[in-house]
Amino acid sequence: MTNFDTPVARRGTGSLKWDRRTDLDPYWVADMDFTSAPEIIAAIRTRVDHGVFGYAVPHTSLVETLQEYLQRRMGVTTPASQIVHLGGLVPALSLASRAFGKPGDSLMTCTPVYPPFLGIHDDASMELLTTDHLEVDGRWTMDFEAMEAQVTSKTKLFILSNPQNPLGRVYTKEEMIQLGSFCEKHDLILLSDEIHCDLILNEARTPHFSALNLPEPLRDRTITLLSPSKTYNIAGLGYAFAVIPNDTIRRRFEGARGHTLPEINCIAYYAAEAAYRHGEPWRQDLLAYLRTNKKLLTKTLRENLPGVKVPNIEATYLAWIDCRDLDVDQPIQKAEAAGLFFSDGAFFGHGRCLRMNFGTQTARLKSALDSLVKALQ
Repeated sequence: MTNFDTPVARRGTGSLKWDRRTDLDPYWVADMDFTSAPEIIAAIRTRVDHGVFGYAVPHTSLVETLQEYLQRRMGVTTPASQIVHLGGLVPALSLASRAFGKPGDSLMTCTPVYPPFLGIHDDASMELLTTDHLEVDGRWTMDFEAMEAQVTSKTKLFILSNPQNPLGRVYTKEEMIQLGSFCEKHDLILLSDEIHCDLILNEARTPHFSALNLPEPLRDRTITLLSPSKTYNIAGLGYAFAVIPNDTIRRRFEGARGHTLPEINCIAYYAAEAAYRHGEPWRQDLLAYLRTNKKLLTKTLRENLPGVKVPNIEATYLAWIDCRDLDVDQPIQKAEAAGLFFSDGAFFGHGRCLRMNFGTQTARLKSALDSLVKALQ
């Protein structure tokens, strides 16, 4: 069993999170400081012991495991032909823009949002349309009125993050159906990035409603992106997959691949299989630990920095810290002066905000929060 309180020495291991700014204590990129599930590590060791690492294809038991996962998690039966294996989600976002857009077309998303959403339009020489999320009764949601005002006949894609990164929202069934209807009305492909769907902190209160759960006419225009990488802390292995029910959309998506995407490495397939087949007990332990960290973070910031807004985090291990009501021009500079490395909200489409990764040891998190409070007071 993983002891989540045990620190893991990561500095000097070629870690993007820890070695990009060695002068700062890192809480930025979405990469947890916990060892992965023992069953995943064991599966990797078994594969390494084989000793041959040639080109790989998805093996039968992996595909069966993915189908079982989709049935268990989303309640959907998925033919193997509808699953597209990928070397990562960001390349898939870019691939979709090239598959369904051309110069002069546009894609749409809501901000703040995961930074690659705000850059992939360039890969297809498209335009980017953004609308801010709307706060209603203390909860962020999509501003459908603003979206209707923005969309044009040249808009081809809507890109969704659900659960939402960085706001931590889990969109409801009603919100998802409204979005699906919006995409149908304007003939948009709905590209739904659901990489954080297994990191919902209270599933009974905020259940995940996938694009795969949309009614049939709406589901038929969706591309759902999934991966075990964030949940099981195996992002460095580079494996994701798309589920695309519509044959024509799937052919266009795969046809745009060309020679631009790398091969998926043979170890990643086995790590993904182990995660979905054996990782559930570890996942539940992780969620319990993250709930404790979330409570500490929200309580500390709300009590000590009343000018700061922190959403009710429903999913992920990422906290959006809105400092726009503080008399602080550059909160990211204040954080760095305190020795902390956060993500700058400007990269998500909102300046004067921070994103903090709380997927770390509770004692370390408490120390960072104390330093942040002092820096921003």
